[in-house]
Amino acid sequence: MVESPWIDYVRPNDSAVLRLFCLPHAGGGAGSYRDWVAGLAPEVEVVPVQLPGRETRFFERPFTTITPLLDALSEALRPFLDKPFAFFGHSLGALIAFELVRRLQSDGVVSKHLFVSGYSAPHLPDKLPPMHHLDDAQFVAALQDLDTMPTAVLENEELLTLLLPLLRADFAIYEQYQFQVGEPIACPLTILGGKSDPLVPPKMLLPWHEHTTQPGEVHLFDGSHFYLHEEPTAVWQIIRQTCQTAQRSL
Repeated sequence: MVESPWIDYVRPNDSAVLRLFCLPHAGGGAGSYRDWVAGLAPEVEVVPVQLPGRETRFFERPFTTITPLLDALSEALRPFLDKPFAFFGHSLGALIAFELVRRLQSDGVVSKHLFVSGYSAPHLPDKLPPMHHLDDAQFVAALQDLDTMPTAVLENEELLTLLLPLLRADFAIYEQYQFQVGEPIACPLTILGGKSDPLVPPKMLLPWHEHTTQPGEVHLFDGSHFYLHEEPTAVWQIIRQTCQTAQRSL
């Protein structure tokens, strides 16, 4: 596998039939999926995606709108689409994964599967007020209200100073995104979420079915917005079973 700043923590796995690209939540990096690499082996080759502005790419400017991000990401991942592949995205990562699958499909490259987690169906109206433009104190207060970041991070002034530009950029992507009607995706869709997620309740997950021509399933787990970090093995089981089904169709 060729080296690229866009992927990290990969362990090449020639025995895997499916390659799963994993996109992180707002403020997160490829390290969010570091344990997934071993957790889903050997059936699935996990490829954590590293976006600019975080972890090993901390000093790069993060994207603030989705279109140029998709332009860069679709080009960067082309060399890795040499075997059947699928995408997993959590929260903002789910939106990016969905639009990336649509972008690749328009170019004649079709994903075997799409997993979207912790993000409402993209055509639904925004449920959060704009916040990326707020001053630091107001922005941090808004993050606290959302209850999506550890208290230890929000109370660490030095760490927050480093993270705020990235968080603002990621929230800007979310807030400026406008769904454009287009062809539904041509691959099966699996929708995942936390049963007690206050940001994305189950009723906001079900309409995802409108965006695919193929079968889809919804899986709800105990926990809130970051349920997948609390019980990853349960999530891995669903992914593994789904990927095995996809492999049989190859």
